[in-house]
Amino acid sequence: MAAEAGEGDVRYHVSHIQARLQQDVDHLRRDVEKLGDPRAKAMFETAAEVLLGLKKAFADYEQKNEAAWRR
Repeated sequence: MAAEAGEGDVRYHVSHIQARLQQDVDHLRRDVEKLGDPRAKAMFETAAEVLLGLKKAFADYEQKNEAAWRR
C-alpha cells in the first residue's frame, strides 16, 4: 500500500490541523449569530477563542516562535 502524500511531514499535519481548527472557529461564529441564548452565545464564542489559541500554538510550533519549540 502506498504511503499517503505528506504522511511523515510534520508541516503537512500542522497545516491540516490549522485548517480544520479554522473551519471549526468559522462554524462556531456562524452559529453564534443563530443563537438566542446569551449564555450559549458566550460559550460558542469562548470555544472559538480557545480553538484560535490552539491554532496559534500550532503556528508557533511551525514557525518556532516559542522557546519550547526551538531545539
